[in-house]
Amino acid sequence: MTISRTTTPTTGGGSMKRTRRWQTALHYLILTVVALFFFLPVYYLIVGSFRPSRQVLSGLSGFVPTNLSLDNYVGVFEHLNSDATGYFSQFAVVSIVVTTVVVAGSLIVNSMAAYSFARMKWRGKKVLFLLVIILTIIPFEAVALPLYYMFSGQRDTIVIQAIPFIANAFSIFLFYTFFLDVPGEIEEAARLDGAGPFRTFFQVIIPITKPAFATVAILTFLAQWGSYLWPVLMVSDATVRPLPLAISIFQNQQPPEWGQVLAFGTMFIVPVLAVFLIFQRWFVASISSSAIKG
Repeated sequence: MTISRTTTPTTGGGSMKRTRRWQTALHYLILTVVALFFFLPVYYLIVGSFRPSRQVLSGLSGFVPTNLSLDNYVGVFEHLNSDATGYFSQFAVVSIVVTTVVVAGSLIVNSMAAYSFARMKWRGKKVLFLLVIILTIIPFEAVALPLYYMFSGQRDTIVIQAIPFIANAFSIFLFYTFFLDVPGEIEEAARLDGAGPFRTFFQVIIPITKPAFATVAILTFLAQWGSYLWPVLMVSDATVRPLPLAISIFQNQQPPEWGQVLAFGTMFIVPVLAVFLIFQRWFVASISSSAIKG
């Protein structure tokens, strides 16, 4: 006797696939809206920098790219073209030098400090690392005034704009979390090959933790490039004035030329975009690895 069975197709798999597609589409929609929310002010800034000043602050019509020209950019360089006002190129050089020193110094000093906390054994390490953790929650504004009095004799110099920001507790903690995940076997193999701590750090640890260095470089660059409070306290000489302080003074000119202000702002954010594009691959990799660990 032959028994035949009738099977009914299951629709559960197809329903789950459709659900996933809708969820994916919803996620992309939300991310697109958020991206537009952050992109539109930048777009308004860039478009406004090419429009006449009288048409810049014109509501939603400011998003329409009409009557475009380079007059605002020319006007910025014409207004900042004397010893009294300072020079735009001079402001840019000061910001580039200060930021480069801070970023380079931060990568070296903070990574080496974090490596000693994460991979070495020495007396008092836990207490000192606890102090580093405490420092991460203290805002710079809380110590700005004591630092001002401490370094008041070094005002109006490029060096004083960089020194207080090289060592950073948050950067040390960020490096520390990455170094903890480095397999101990790699360091053991380096030691067997005769490598000391410095050689192990520079030739073994750094190449495999590039995402950490890219992340710290980007975050340090953003914080330092837009630093405003410290220059306000320490800089009064136009020859050592950084871009954030220069644009705040330029904005207060009378009558205000908003097209030129936006042109100044556009030139101010171009290096930020360039740095992010250069390091974005490692930055995304660091975020992905952090998400996996979490």
